[in-house]
Amino acid sequence: MFDRVVEMLRVCGTGESSIPPTVLYNEGWMLRLVLDWFANHSTCGHELSFLSGSRWYSEALIAPPFLPEFRGDPRAESYTHADGVVGHFRILPGERAEATLLPDARQLIVVEAKLGSRLSSGVTHARTYDQAARNVACIANMLAAQELNPRAAERLGFYVVAPDQQIRSGVFRDLVTLASIERKVSERVSQYAGARDSWFSSVFKPMLEHIDVGTLSWESILDAMEAGGAEARYRVFYKRCLEFNALRSV
Repeated sequence: MFDRVVEMLRVCGTGESSIPPTVLYNEGWMLRLVLDWFANHSTCGHELSFLSGSRWYSEALIAPPFLPEFRGDPRAESYTHADGVVGHFRILPGERAEATLLPDARQLIVVEAKLGSRLSSGVTHARTYDQAARNVACIANMLAAQELNPRAAERLGFYVVAPDQQIRSGVFRDLVTLASIERKVSERVSQYAGARDSWFSSVFKPMLEHIDVGTLSWESILDAMEAGGAEARYRVFYKRCLEFNALRSV
């Protein structure tokens, strides 16, 4: 059966294919290939480098600090689906694939992968609480759940990975910054009329002093991989992704 799956993927994007090319050639699979490579190669100093004992997972659920407090809670939000998580964590048993940090975790990086789309602008009950702010708040919440001091972590990060052209267009510039993230999370906290103020001051803000946030282009990542010995086929796969996922106008 797996042989048939492999064959269907092999001809994906050709005239022989019976499935849409974007089933394979998309940002999700591009990120999985990248993280798999970094997990098996030492690339000292790169933002996606793995510390000893770190792992990666695609489409993990990470818990936000604003889960429902009661049925029908009008301020609440659901778990965040992270395109990629790197670090010292485990996936809880069951079908949910929720990630929780290990007690001695030293690395936690969350990656949002894009090919042409923007970051989502908000959630149902907080229209300005964008995707960058939400992911970083989840990172703080994951640390707090294990009572981990962010100062003890060697690497904390949130990165948006996108085509160089999309990054240079400026669509992420004002969102993937510490100032923007702090402001958006502060606005979200204000919806709770003081009930989340302690979390913001004692958990979120100290974490914000130790986390790296920013954008990484697929092209720069591929350059780093090729310098580390990666085959040219990774860039070929990326070109196919761009072919089937046109950049949206900005």
